[in-house]
Amino acid sequence: MTIPPAPAPASDLFALLARLPGSYAGPTRAEEAPHAIVGVGEATLAVQLAETLVAVNFTRTGTQFVLDSADAGDAARTFAELAEVAGAKVRRISTGGSASEIDVLVPGGPLATYHFAQFLAHATGHGEQAQAADALLTDLAYRCAPSVEQDNPARDLAWSLWGRTPLLLAAPDAEALPQAWQSLLARIGKTLSIPVMGDPLPFVTGAFEAQHEKGDGKIALLLGDADPALMVAREILDSRIDEVMHVPYFQEEVGGYAAQLGLWYFGAWVAAYLAERYEQSPNDLAILRRAQAVLSGEAAEDTLNAPREDVRRTPIIKDWRDEDSDSAELDDGEDFDGEDFDEDVDEDDE
Repeated sequence: MTIPPAPAPASDLFALLARLPGSYAGPTRAEEAPHAIVGVGEATLAVQLAETLVAVNFTRTGTQFVLDSADAGDAARTFAELAEVAGAKVRRISTGGSASEIDVLVPGGPLATYHFAQFLAHATGHGEQAQAADALLTDLAYRCAPSVEQDNPARDLAWSLWGRTPLLLAAPDAEALPQAWQSLLARIGKTLSIPVMGDPLPFVTGAFEAQHEKGDGKIALLLGDADPALMVAREILDSRIDEVMHVPYFQEEVGGYAAQLGLWYFGAWVAAYLAERYEQSPNDLAILRRAQAVLSGEAAEDTLNAPREDVRRTPIIKDWRDEDSDSAELDDGEDFDGEDFDEDVDEDDE
């Protein structure tokens, strides 16, 4: 299936999303079992999605996978050292860091989850699921591309989310999805969403009881397969918030790794279109780039840096302000609108 060519998008992230399926270029051999996985930084979401493949975090034998991004290298190094002392073979997968410590380098950025996850699928002996995931993502790329103006599910859902605060719910076997979508909607879509974790019934029955008006401007998304508890939660939410929508797995998938990675990918498309609706760039903000640079430390000669898929890497800045800015002329309160604050207070008082 050929993905239709997209018109020049407002951001290169749309083009990156379209090219993502099948772009994994890392090793595909299975490592020695048993397997255990721990992840920090930009690898956190991939590890959560891969729990359908391997739900063990630490092992004393076999292979211990430690996934991280350059800004979380210290924590990853500690995990790797503990695993080595325990007797496991350690494989470090990262977006950057010391060349002597990294076994596999993957691209960083908001789409790093795909590369981390596909590595884990292959390395844990689930290559067929990695292929199934790529097939599903390819179909979604065809349906969600910017050139598809009619019946584009990602653009349509972004319209429904525009101006609203999403509540994100999923069944226990897909609890990675609410956190994944929260991250995507924040990082790419520049919007706030609320993941509802654990038993949804105490939340949906009580959250809007004392303040009914808080249900205004809210939309609930039921991600993946809906279990009986979610169906009851939906009935309750129907009377408390604006709208409840079910976002099922695609191609009639019934859960598992490929289905969940596909729904993560769909969420990335939705977030990109939502940023477009808000006239925001889906690329990472400068403040995030600077924070990650500070945590990564100064670059050294033996430091690796994978190409940034969203072209968001900028020179490391030691301070939060641009070096060419005159800090004395900056008004720390210029982002604070006093009139808007007064209006907010008046609305709260009402």
